Amino acid sequence: MRVLAVPVKSLSEAKGRLSPVLEPLERAALTLAMLEDVLDAATAVPGWETWVVSPDEAVLEIALRRRVRAVAEEEPSLGGAVRQVEEEAEARGAEALAVLLADTPLVTAEALGAALRTLGAVVLAPSADRRGTNLLLRRPPRAIPARFGRSSFRRHREEASRRGLPVAVVERPELAFDLDAPGDILTLLGAGARGRTRAVCLEMDLRARLAVRT
Repeated sequence: MRVLAVPVKSLSEAKGRLSPVLEPLERAALTLAMLEDVLDAATAVPGWETWVVSPDEAVLEIALRRRVRAVAEEEPSLGGAVRQVEEEAEARGAEALAVLLADTPLVTAEALGAALRTLGAVVLAPSADRRGTNLLLRRPPRAIPARFGRSSFRRHREEASRRGLPVAVVERPELAFDLDAPGDILTLLGAGARGRTRAVCLEMDLRARLAVRT
């Protein structure tokens, strides 16, 4: 059994850095659109069981509608969510656990599948600035502790080094992009990729709204 977990914050707290340009309901709509795009890729990769972990009922309802496992988050933090899925994955006998962040709307099944097929005890897909980690794959699920947060890419590599484990780094633009700041919206729109996130951004006329601010 191999698990691909997608943690999602409460919609009331998601994408706080976008608050200067988006109202709370708009941020929630964008978060759900990104989740749908990520699930499109995740569920198209064979051999992996997709889990969505969140404290938010709307998020969990989407997971159930998409026929993936909905995990009600018990400890409200990314670290807590990851620890929870680690425990559940190990209890179910999972041989591998991948954590994919939910704000990676350009991810494709091809790029994700290639990353998940990468050999090694620890596989990392860094964010575009090479500070964050957008995908962490461990075989077994606790081969190293998860260290999501500031400078997580460096911290994950250091944890692997301490344990004498080699790290495979996956450099794919589809996995490197995460939508976190207003400028990322323009990057996404400029990429021309189809998907729910792009559609929601266009429906909210974000290109014009952001242009007014610059």
